[in-house]
Amino acid sequence: MTFNYMFPIRLTQAVFSIITLGLCGYVANWYADRGIASPGQVNILIFNALWTLLISVYLVVSPVYFPRLSHKYLVLALDAVTALLWFAGFLALGVFLTALVICADTVCNCARAGVAFASFAWALFMVTTALAAMHVWRTRYSSVTKPAAQQPVGPRATV
Repeated sequence: MTFNYMFPIRLTQAVFSIITLGLCGYVANWYADRGIASPGQVNILIFNALWTLLISVYLVVSPVYFPRLSHKYLVLALDAVTALLWFAGFLALGVFLTALVICADTVCNCARAGVAFASFAWALFMVTTALAAMHVWRTRYSSVTKPAAQQPVGPRATV
């Protein structure tokens, strides 16, 4: 029996997403309390966190309970798009924070922590994107459509 390495990675992605959602939600609320619209850079990280939670449900549940709905190309596309979104989001907020003249309050520290956790989420999505791409490459001439975590491994594995 092999260890399913994707579940802990997906769980960590969801945890980092929840942390980023909380931190960026605090920053957005700070702006809203002052009657100012929150910056778009904060809003995109909030969207990324919600998007990640949404697709995490699909990426964890579909291979196990609905294998016909789980396709290797869809998993690759979702991972790649989400990695791109996290990359754009943490870079945009990081650049925004460096351009601020005064940034010494709790809200600024929360925004910085949000950038840090967003970059960790991006790194994890790069890992899962690479794993999904390797699986697609290895099974390119096969009719196998299951994601990598569902493939049998070992001496009795037949493809």
